[in-house]
Amino acid sequence: MRKPELAAAIAAKADLSKDQANRVLNAVLDEITHALHRKDSVTLVGFGTFVPRHRGARTGKNPQTGEPVTIKASNTVAFKPGKMLKDAVS
Repeated sequence: MRKPELAAAIAAKADLSKDQANRVLNAVLDEITHALHRKDSVTLVGFGTFVPRHRGARTGKNPQTGEPVTIKASNTVAFKPGKMLKDAVS
């Protein structure tokens, strides 16, 4: 499912126009993004938790040459699924 399909599903279930549902979806995604940018976690009870993570610098290996390569530190996002989501997928 892609973003337009998700917006259409939200529109159908919440009795909104597709444009309104798209604005709601964009607002939710923007707020999640801003919270993670501020290093806050975002918990949607039953669905899961988005957590900002820091990955330290490390040494990797170039797969073509086998030569060691330094991989710089970076920030990323992890998702921990909630119990209801795990149960629904199982």
